[in-house]
Amino acid sequence: MDNENNNLVSRKELINNYIKVRNFSNKLAEPLEIEDYVIQSMPDVSPTKWHLAHTSWFFETFILSKLNQGYESPFPQYNYLFNSYYVQVGERHSRPKRGLISRPTVEEVYEYRKYIDEQTTEFLETCDETTLANILYVVDTGIHHEQQHQELIVTDIKHVFSVNPLKPRYIESKMKNTNQYVPDIKWKLFEGGIYSIGHNGNGFAYDNEIPIHKEYVETFEFASRLITNGEYIEFIEDGGYQKPELWLSDGRSKVEDNNWTAPFYWEKQDDKWHYFTLTGMREVDLAEPVCHVSHYEADAFARWYGARLPSESEWEIVSNELKIEGNFVDNNNFHPSTIVDEQTDNNNPKQMFGDVWEWTSSPYSPYPGFKIAEGALGEYNGKFMCNQMVLRGGSCATSKSHIRRTYRNFFPSDARWQFMGIRLAKDAK
Repeated sequence: MDNENNNLVSRKELINNYIKVRNFSNKLAEPLEIEDYVIQSMPDVSPTKWHLAHTSWFFETFILSKLNQGYESPFPQYNYLFNSYYVQVGERHSRPKRGLISRPTVEEVYEYRKYIDEQTTEFLETCDETTLANILYVVDTGIHHEQQHQELIVTDIKHVFSVNPLKPRYIESKMKNTNQYVPDIKWKLFEGGIYSIGHNGNGFAYDNEIPIHKEYVETFEFASRLITNGEYIEFIEDGGYQKPELWLSDGRSKVEDNNWTAPFYWEKQDDKWHYFTLTGMREVDLAEPVCHVSHYEADAFARWYGARLPSESEWEIVSNELKIEGNFVDNNNFHPSTIVDEQTDNNNPKQMFGDVWEWTSSPYSPYPGFKIAEGALGEYNGKFMCNQMVLRGGSCATSKSHIRRTYRNFFPSDARWQFMGIRLAKDAK
């Protein structure tokens, strides 16, 4: 009886979590007008309508169509329109042309979401215990997949609004420029040795976070906080973008080819730096963490500062001593925040979670013993383990329930439109 009750609780919690996460996607879209849903402002950005449909397609494809006996999709053409990169599922619409899809309408996409939610919750409520146990990881993957796309809804709509000459606001600002005092960076020493890296199997994790394994790490020093806008402006004013000795070769080419002179979304107005935010144009707050910089820029800044970017193993070692707390999308700020007084009351590194994804020096590659899962779901992570760099910690667009100490985000070195920032480390003297 106890086991049965525990299974019933697990079933109820799973369904409640599914509904909660699905509803949050709809909430993130509430500030938008219909016209905002369909725009694709660059190939890396997807329309909000596409995100809402694709996440529904994911549950339909990997749960309903595969596991719910007798299920037939009433929208078979959606398998072509809203598949992302799952080659084994079938042909896909061109990613750079997602903004050309005017139909189905936004209203029809919401009807699709409602239908998939009804079908999925009914299946989860009525399937037997063995089936539920067997599909738990797939359902959890779908939930976390939805949270990833919630982050993309936020970051993508920011880019969509930024290219509009009217500079529309996603929300009204709750944050004011502070330019408050920021404590000097302090360095905490971490002893070298053999550490366990990766997810230990308790709770959900993506396959790229396992298996847990041993790594030898040299003694290192870790910065107490993130790099601020004010510090990055010092880098700019010292000619950081013009000094080839600071840059990786490919990064230098990106700077020259794209005329990079500052972080993404920054521009000079009346000889002062301003940036576009989801609350409109604002003067750059010197105390906030610098954001929207590429790996190339983060690496060049670190070299200019006399430090380096941490490896992802170093970052994980440091994070194991800390609580997962910070400025997440749950706070509804949609922007990095300044370090606050209560964050300076001990010697532990601050701002490790939320605010900005922190670039590491680690290429995105498989852990020892990693194996790609069979079937289309195995395409989720493994096939991207090339030409990407790892980021850690989440951002102001990430849900707190989505992040983990072992979470490995990854992007190409020139990516800038995500909330990406800088944390420094040093070799121990």
